[in-house]
Amino acid sequence: MHSTDRGAIDGYDPVAYFTQSAAVPGSDQFTTQWRGTTWRFASAAHRDQFIADPEKYAPAFGGYCAYAMGNAYTAHGDPEVFSIVGGRLFLNFDVPTQEEWAASQQTLITAADQNWRTSRPGKAVLAL
Repeated sequence: MHSTDRGAIDGYDPVAYFTQSAAVPGSDQFTTQWRGTTWRFASAAHRDQFIADPEKYAPAFGGYCAYAMGNAYTAHGDPEVFSIVGGRLFLNFDVPTQEEWAASQQTLITAADQNWRTSRPGKAVLAL
C-alpha cells in the first residue's frame, strides 16, 4: 500500500468515497492498522465499516494512479482525484490524467489489473 506520513491515501477516509462520494480527510481520533499502514477515518462508524471489509474500501493498485498502472508504471494517486467504477476506488495523479484515464477506462483497468498482479508495489512496473 502506498502511504505517506499521514498514512494510507494521505490520511483520507476510504469509506467516505463510497458513502459521501467525496474525498474527506480522516481524523487522528479514528484509525486502524491494515497491511502495515495507518488508515484514518472521519468517524468511528467509517472505521468499523472498513475493519469489517477492508478490501471493499481500499483503493485499487495500492493507491497508485490507475492510469499509470494501466500503462505499466507507478505514480502517486491524488486522494482528491478519484473515481468509483464497478464498486472499486481508483485514484489518479491529477485531473488531466483522470480525463485521459476516463477515455479508455475499461481497457486501462484490465491492463492495470494485470500489471498490478505482476509488479512489486513501489517499484517501477516493467512493460509487459
